[in-house]
Amino acid sequence: MDYIVRAVAADQQIRAFAATTKDLVETARGYHNTSPVATAALGRLLTAGAMMGAMMKGEKDLLTLQIGGDGPIGGITVTADSAANVKGYVNHPGVYLPATDKGKLDVGGAVGNGVLRVIRDLGLKEPYIGQSALQTGEIGDDLTYYFAMSEQVPSSVGLGVLLERNASLKADQPEGASKEALALEGDLAEVGKVRQAGGFIIQLMPFTPDDVIDRLERKLAGVRPVTAMLDAGMEPEQILEELLGEFHLEILDKIPTQYRCDCSRERIERVLISLGKKELEEMIADGEPIEVNCQFCDKKYRVSVGELRELLMISQRA
Repeated sequence: MDYIVRAVAADQQIRAFAATTKDLVETARGYHNTSPVATAALGRLLTAGAMMGAMMKGEKDLLTLQIGGDGPIGGITVTADSAANVKGYVNHPGVYLPATDKGKLDVGGAVGNGVLRVIRDLGLKEPYIGQSALQTGEIGDDLTYYFAMSEQVPSSVGLGVLLERNASLKADQPEGASKEALALEGDLAEVGKVRQAGGFIIQLMPFTPDDVIDRLERKLAGVRPVTAMLDAGMEPEQILEELLGEFHLEILDKIPTQYRCDCSRERIERVLISLGKKELEEMIADGEPIEVNCQFCDKKYRVSVGELRELLMISQRA
């Protein structure tokens, strides 16, 4: 079961979150049929979104993370609520790239240069919107930079997605995909099935003493990748114990997290009504039913011409 652990350390001068998100990332991979590098990119942002969603307090608070880069993946969008329900998509889920020189998935190359946006809808008149330039495109680094620059909260963000390995390769590998990259991620029949996924966010509260900061920086400098810890059988509590045990770690609670799309026919109808009279009249004039796909779960909604006429009448009465 996927879940997030929330904790404090160093007399509440440090707050921390750690998550295991294998199932929700695998659910996203299944919905979107993502390539290995797209699975890793989307999975990292979903993991971050789940933890950042859990930071919010209001029952109806909503978080949106958007990465807009000039790389071949095009962009990534993730939304989460305060109950750590999360969903997301990538613009181009089928992108294949060769592995890096270190044999890793080239998430940075897939994302490219661009901007990270964080939108928090807290039920106020206007949502809070923050943004920062992407630093590496690896997502964890970019969120670390965002927290420091846009929210003035010194943070360390570690995110990872590990895919199953399978030495066999299909002969009909995608054009442009290197043999090394495919060997790393497995047989295309598996399409890079998720083996482990998770992450952590560690943040310093204001007025944290310099000696605590120095000790924490030294500790984090030697930390293993989060997927290595998960693959060794460690749970989120144990990950935080390894990172913060010497700072008198205190686990506060355990929060379930899941991939959850809340699309419905009613929501689709509201979207169509919002398009306005002209757009609806043009659809009706075509004389054919339309099909609307949910970007988050790929569910298809068929809307007949008669139903479009009903929606047009509703829009005119509004």
